Amino acid sequence: MTRKLIVEADGGSRGNPGPAGFGALVRDAVTGEVLREACGSLGIATNNVAEYSGLIAGLRAAAELAVGADVEVRMDAKLVVEQMSGRWQIKHQNLRTLARTAQEAAGRLGRVSYVWVPRARNAHADRLANQAMDAAGGDEPGGGDGQGKARSGRVLTDSSAAGPDLAQPLSPGWAQAEGQPTTTILLRHGQTEYSAERRFAGRGDIALTDTGRRQAAAAADRLTARGIDAIVTSPLQRARRTAEAVATATGAPLTVDDDLAETDFGKWEGLTFGEVSERWPEEMAAWLASTDVAPPGGESLADAGRRVLAALDRLLAAHPRRTLLLVSHVTPIKTIACRALLAPPAALFRIHLDVASLTEIDWFADGPVLLRSLNDTAHLRQPGG
Repeated sequence: MTRKLIVEADGGSRGNPGPAGFGALVRDAVTGEVLREACGSLGIATNNVAEYSGLIAGLRAAAELAVGADVEVRMDAKLVVEQMSGRWQIKHQNLRTLARTAQEAAGRLGRVSYVWVPRARNAHADRLANQAMDAAGGDEPGGGDGQGKARSGRVLTDSSAAGPDLAQPLSPGWAQAEGQPTTTILLRHGQTEYSAERRFAGRGDIALTDTGRRQAAAAADRLTARGIDAIVTSPLQRARRTAEAVATATGAPLTVDDDLAETDFGKWEGLTFGEVSERWPEEMAAWLASTDVAPPGGESLADAGRRVLAALDRLLAAHPRRTLLLVSHVTPIKTIACRALLAPPAALFRIHLDVASLTEIDWFADGPVLLRSLNDTAHLRQPGG
């Protein structure tokens, strides 16, 4: 006998777009018992993106509990119910991507139907969505109106979002990749005064120049056709402003991850390579010889790499088979590229990255990794240039 389940899902944002979160639960259709709950924050997103995210989490949770089960989805989001039922067209590209993701999740189940319910009958899922917002530091905690989400991007309770363990050693060589990869598009922030003058720019919160803002807009324009599922950015404003340009253009949800920040260059911050070589000749020589050496008062490239790769592993596990845009800095992007190529730490000094450049990598769950592009700046070239 086919098992029957009920999925209740909701999502919202405090502001539209604004800090956003989702909630979902799975009930036994016969007893009404709650079998699974899930909620999570999405960073800055719209209500519609949040509602679709709740649906996807609920469908995945149901499939984890009972593959092939018949499911009745109950939501107070009329748009999502009508679009998933095939009665309304989906005009927004990002919502089309989310709808396809929901259909993929539903593909592991049996018969799936979508039912609109009044908000009062969806209070449990609404509460979970607000819980996600509150935990992430969103305004108006516990608003209870479904208009809430959060910034951390972490799953707050048991859900199906964890995905496979991608922190394992990666397969070398031309191993046969299976299935759909998780794609990371790595975007370096636009130009700043320090990058224009080739100065050490670490944790200093430097603004984009006018050129940098134009570069961010050019990158955003190029990425509009890519179907970005999520954007994760360094907290530093040069990266955040670049990421926000892409979020505005694509509608993809935006989350901040502190571990994507640049290396802390300590006393070298704001100085040129020549100035550092004159003032700290021995320290500079040691730094160039080993990634384990830190600048005075700063962070070694090895330590920076460990936190960046820990963030990468978390993000790959949380977003299987999705396309993620990571907006960051030179050291984090080079570190991830070296992981993809199985390159030694010294390779960091042999990779050049322009401002606002794109690097694309596919990560397959069974091990293989493909570096598809490195330091791509085609979007920055002037027509006819």
